[in-house]
Amino acid sequence: MQGVLLACGMAILAGSAHAGSDLDALKKRDFVRCGVSEGIAGFSERDAAGRWRGMNVDFCRAVAAAVLGSPDKVQFIPLKASERFPALLAKKVDLLLRNTSWTMTREALLKLRFPAVLFYDGQGFMVAKSSVVRHLSDLAGATICVEKGTTHERRLQEYFRLRGMTVNLLVIDSASEVATAFLAGRCQAYSSDASQLAATRARAPTGKREYVILPERISKEPLAAVVRDGDREWEMLVRWVFHALVGAEEVGVTRANVDASGLQTRSTSWGLISGNDPRIARALGVPGDWALRAVRAVGNYGEIYERNLGVASDLGIERGPNRIWTQGGLHYAPPLE
Repeated sequence: MQGVLLACGMAILAGSAHAGSDLDALKKRDFVRCGVSEGIAGFSERDAAGRWRGMNVDFCRAVAAAVLGSPDKVQFIPLKASERFPALLAKKVDLLLRNTSWTMTREALLKLRFPAVLFYDGQGFMVAKSSVVRHLSDLAGATICVEKGTTHERRLQEYFRLRGMTVNLLVIDSASEVATAFLAGRCQAYSSDASQLAATRARAPTGKREYVILPERISKEPLAAVVRDGDREWEMLVRWVFHALVGAEEVGVTRANVDASGLQTRSTSWGLISGNDPRIARALGVPGDWALRAVRAVGNYGEIYERNLGVASDLGIERGPNRIWTQGGLHYAPPLE
């Protein structure tokens, strides 16, 4: 972690020499550069045709549609976990969407901003179904695979130390390499965000039924969009694009009905962000129909979730805390007024 902080500190100094509006630069360039994973199913991966798909990919496209008018005005830059913060701070990407947990250290010391939590997760563990391991207490003396440069590595050490247990960590440089090592039997368990474990299981060559995700979680992992400090307009725009997607689900606006006549009068709040008040769009630096364009491009938050992660997808993850508040979840849009 110290190495990551040092690299990011150098990037902060380098970035400060090129101060200016990220939003203005993005508009001039006419595409959004999103830092994503090298391939985490359900979040950001290339399909057989080479097209990027996943929840993080969809959110990047929603931002591009809102700001630039087209969900295709995007560039996806795959990054290892250890590369993500230096790349963002050095302005190689505009928006980091790489399954990144919002933490105090990252916000305070790295001067990052986390405008929206896309997915509420927790650190979990996966083992082979044939293993005798069924709970974390069974992992004493085991080798556990974990990705370098993540919060998971530190938490693993702390969790087992506090319980007087000894484990061996196999720390590997990228998520894809960690998954490969686990599936090849180099470690008895794989620890990461539970959603990432589900993604690895879904793509396992021997089939996902051969692996079990243990019931325990040892952390809270609010996986968020990340931007640089210093450009309030860009940060604010990313935040409200996300809340527009959540707000659309709250009032029943979908990809299919977003252009239906009279929909803007369904609620006062939806009317305000769909063009009824031009002051909002001017303040955000976008056209008046920015929220409509975002939903038209990718659907509301619930549609994005179900398409990429839900029970009918390859991953089959129940929404749980990622439901909207009226359904018992943690997501809600602040008052859109």
